[in-house]
Amino acid sequence: MSIPQKQLKVNSTRLPYAFYAREAWLVARELLGMRVLRWLDGQWVGGSIVEAEAYTGMDDAASHAYRGRTARNAPMFGRPGHTYLYFVYGMHWMFNIAAHPEGAVGAVLIRALAPEWGVEVMQAQRGGKPLAQLTNGPARLAQALALDATLNAVDLCAHPDLTLTSGCALAEAAIACGPRVRVPGDAVAQARPWRFWIRENPYVSH
Repeated sequence: MSIPQKQLKVNSTRLPYAFYAREAWLVARELLGMRVLRWLDGQWVGGSIVEAEAYTGMDDAASHAYRGRTARNAPMFGRPGHTYLYFVYGMHWMFNIAAHPEGAVGAVLIRALAPEWGVEVMQAQRGGKPLAQLTNGPARLAQALALDATLNAVDLCAHPDLTLTSGCALAEAAIACGPRVRVPGDAVAQARPWRFWIRENPYVSH
């Protein structure tokens, strides 16, 4: 399905439901190089995903879903391809996407983007931060794209103002993986290599 034009100049198509309806770790890995696009201030803004990490359900002590379904984590249990936006530390939004096979639970946290479109708009959202500090972390990219509770649980396969689209294929050697960043839980959860990033990309979080 072609994404709504709205003067869009990026030649790409929305990622389909089937892309998200797989194991969260696989979706996280294959999201690298895909594009996040947000209609903001009359134009498309966003960039390519360079870092993402996966979470599952009650088998993953690092996951919000570990202790079962709540009002907050409900999107993780819902239809794949929907957003899961939550607030942390009383100041930051985190942009996740429900990703799991039928009957399972899971989500992918988008940790970093390479900014490509609407850079000036994103800089205004970030208080004039330089390009290098614009989207190199989950809180930063959410602020740059003005992602908040109003976009929680929306369908990325259909929403007019927020979507993920096809991007570039990456060679296996370009992708790195390792433990997730500062996660809670037991040693098994903390050791799982479910964080994926593009090697030597300057926008990967630190």
